Amino acid sequence: MKKIKSFITGLALACTAVSCSLLDVETISTITGDGYWNTKGDVESYLTGIYTSFRDACNSTLHLEDRSDEFVTGLEGGPSNMWAQNLTSQNGQGWDSYYTVIQHCNMLLKYAPQIEYQIESERNMAMAETYFIRSYMYFCIARVWGDAPIELEPTEGSDKPKLGRSPAEEVIGRALSDVDAAISLFPQDGYPEGKSRASKPACYALKADILLWKAKVLDGTEEDLKDVIKLADMASEGLALEDDFSAIYDSGNKKGKEVIFSIHFEYLEKDAQYSRTLKPRDIFVENAVNRDQIAWSKTGARNTYAPSDKLIAMFDRYPGDIRKDASIITAVDASGNVLGIFDNKMKGTATQTDRSYDSDIILYRLAEMYMFKAEAYAALNQIPEAIAELDKVRDRAKIGKYTGPADKISVEKEILEERGREFYLERKRWPDMLRFHYAGVIDVYEEVPNLKSKKEQGLIIPLYCAIPLSDLDRNHNLKQTEGYENL
Repeated sequence: MKKIKSFITGLALACTAVSCSLLDVETISTITGDGYWNTKGDVESYLTGIYTSFRDACNSTLHLEDRSDEFVTGLEGGPSNMWAQNLTSQNGQGWDSYYTVIQHCNMLLKYAPQIEYQIESERNMAMAETYFIRSYMYFCIARVWGDAPIELEPTEGSDKPKLGRSPAEEVIGRALSDVDAAISLFPQDGYPEGKSRASKPACYALKADILLWKAKVLDGTEEDLKDVIKLADMASEGLALEDDFSAIYDSGNKKGKEVIFSIHFEYLEKDAQYSRTLKPRDIFVENAVNRDQIAWSKTGARNTYAPSDKLIAMFDRYPGDIRKDASIITAVDASGNVLGIFDNKMKGTATQTDRSYDSDIILYRLAEMYMFKAEAYAALNQIPEAIAELDKVRDRAKIGKYTGPADKISVEKEILEERGREFYLERKRWPDMLRFHYAGVIDVYEEVPNLKSKKEQGLIIPLYCAIPLSDLDRNHNLKQTEGYENL
């Protein structure tokens, strides 16, 4: 155990010496309380590992985007069962990546209070960051699976009781409790450790997101919606929209003036960012006249998905929308033949001979705070206020102010579509569609092609995912997600 301790502490110190990302250190899953938790350095190095696992859990479109209407199949590779809506009780989706992070958060939250700190605010900072991460993990779980176990103690032996699934309302309640704990513990405002570390503004953004879900999906209250507006304003302090939309994901502009919280990727340190699944390999665009503008790769790309016709039509609704070219690129040859349509938003870093997909994953940015407020105001039927917030995002996109119908449903549909244009590929679309579905604004079974086709075949696919049969076999306190009885 001392060797493990020395190993990760040494790596953390080496990382500090060369100013590299805090995500370089792999989480050491074998560490327990025995012989490890002695100094604040142990806490710091373990928190580094938590951020690494957190990045791994978030580095995918699978649970928060694949089921939406944004993608069609690309040039190679097989799409997921989530995208195809081929979801049954036999192919449940595993939640292990989220609970791995939660397990490590539980370890730190158990042992950090026992360690001597000369400066108490340093302990509070580490615990606040950990509560934020655990809150976000439970929020993800609640949106994907609904009911779920609420693990608050680390698993350190085989004698720990196995928990059943708590109601989704309680899972969301835990996410809210954790983010409130983080807010209370952060010793200062702003971004003391940078925008790729949790902060008070990140907590405000996360809490606003959770409350929107609670209000629209789980029968929350008008007070929840009013709190969303207040929290979005608090998260926005000191920020400004990028003048150039494409600068948000520019590899030379990481942690820009619009970012609230991002998950960091470092050039040559970690380049397997999820957007590579919409990028082409070089062989598919070697005859493209615009090849130099395409974020192709010889080895890292895997064009599993392409932007959907529906997404493209959303951009084309406003011909002057500057976000389209910054988000989507069409490869054409000298004769004008289309070779493929690819993501152009998260380009990564070009090298002399290849490309590193190292764009940060931005969880929250200023434009979303405006959209959170627009959505909350619309849900409260305060339509002029909703349109005013919507127009802040439209103005930057150069599509002009909203002049369409001003009834509640029309404005809400416009907000959902605007979110589709603004946050394409940012792991927002499926939860967005669910919020508006449960609020009665859209019917997701009509909006998502693969859900619609299943419905036409007489199959109503549940909107929450099944859990794997292997989980049910290991833990008899778990019950399968409702709706999969005949699937």
